[in-house]
Amino acid sequence: MAETKSSSRSPWFWVPTLYLAEGLPYALVINVAVVLYKNLDVSNADIAFYTGWLYLPWVIKPFWSPVVDLLGTRRLWIWAAQLLLGAAFAGVALTIPTPHFFQLTLALFWLAAFSSATHDIAADGFYILANSERQQAVFSGVRNTFYRLAMIGAQGQLVVLAGKIHERTGSFTTAWTLVFALVAGIFLLFSLYHRGVLPRPAGDAAGGAATREKFAENFAGTFAAFFRKPQIGTLIAFLLLYRFGEAQLLTVAKFFLLDPRDRGGLALSDNQYGWIYGHIGVGALLVGGLLGGYVVSRQGLKFWLWPMLLTIHLPDAVFIWLAYAQPESLMAVGAGVAVEQFGYGFGFTAFMLYMIYIARGEHATAHYAICTGFMALGMMLPGMWSGWLQQHLGYPHFFIWVILATIPSFMVAQLIPLDSNFGKKTN
Repeated sequence: MAETKSSSRSPWFWVPTLYLAEGLPYALVINVAVVLYKNLDVSNADIAFYTGWLYLPWVIKPFWSPVVDLLGTRRLWIWAAQLLLGAAFAGVALTIPTPHFFQLTLALFWLAAFSSATHDIAADGFYILANSERQQAVFSGVRNTFYRLAMIGAQGQLVVLAGKIHERTGSFTTAWTLVFALVAGIFLLFSLYHRGVLPRPAGDAAGGAATREKFAENFAGTFAAFFRKPQIGTLIAFLLLYRFGEAQLLTVAKFFLLDPRDRGGLALSDNQYGWIYGHIGVGALLVGGLLGGYVVSRQGLKFWLWPMLLTIHLPDAVFIWLAYAQPESLMAVGAGVAVEQFGYGFGFTAFMLYMIYIARGEHATAHYAICTGFMALGMMLPGMWSGWLQQHLGYPHFFIWVILATIPSFMVAQLIPLDSNFGKKTN
């Protein structure tokens, strides 16, 4: 029965490009926007606070996802979201040179964030509908790989490109205007390509009238079931606090790498930042994640939970050394970033798997989506005040604070329930 989902068109024609289109806007909104504003001399406190709000569409995604299922086909949502992303990024390019660029581009980035979160919902649902169960398994690694390649392309190549244009023109305004004009063109091409190439699976249909009538009842029941889970308060605390320190480090680390040395930073150019953080850092993150998944499959999550907690948090101390030493060697900086990002990738595996553990049961898909909303909230709230705190403490003391801020995650990890065999690969 599952094989009837299969399309005559090979998934190779659309799965790689669909997941490039899914990963690219997230990286641009959450990571690259920070570099843009830093280049344009916005204060650390303002960047952290206002870009922190850009997580909101991913926080509320569990509330929005049923609407995508009920109204229109997922294929139509994908095309519309990609077109809207192209328009939003074109707007960013047009408003960067204006006097009120910060307010205008923030509004457009928020539109892009909402469109990106909607695209995530539609694309992941379409992937299941358009592929047989066998194809879903075969292409799971493909979609993850191209999603990560999109992250490298955004945080690495696009930032490097902005740096090179800046070196030639002497203007960050010109550099980022051209980069976002390029991104807008890419999404226009994505929308045109996918409108023609995406298959039309029979199951991709809007919800009927009966479905809409039961929507409110089912929606409320699904949420109520999540909050009736045993020890739900502890589970939510774990989702919010697991990355409490990392959430504050994430944005400030970018400031630190780019800020001049007289402000306590490492004074990397965009070109250097793109290679170190966008290529070396993301590469180390991928290796850490792959290794984390492998070792959990051998001994289970319970065996690896505490080693992963230590691995995601202790490498943050690398930034304490970098802040005090301010090394000029790019190799030393790259090694420090690689260590921290590898630890993040390895330790984040435990978090992702524990969300699956929490979501088990009758409404697994919906409950996992709720977990991802809490995950985004756990990044959004601590990140919003991190720039203000760094400006008051300075980089060395801020990074010491980040290490102290990891303590709550260790405290709550002692309280969570976890089966000893969960995550272990079986025959």
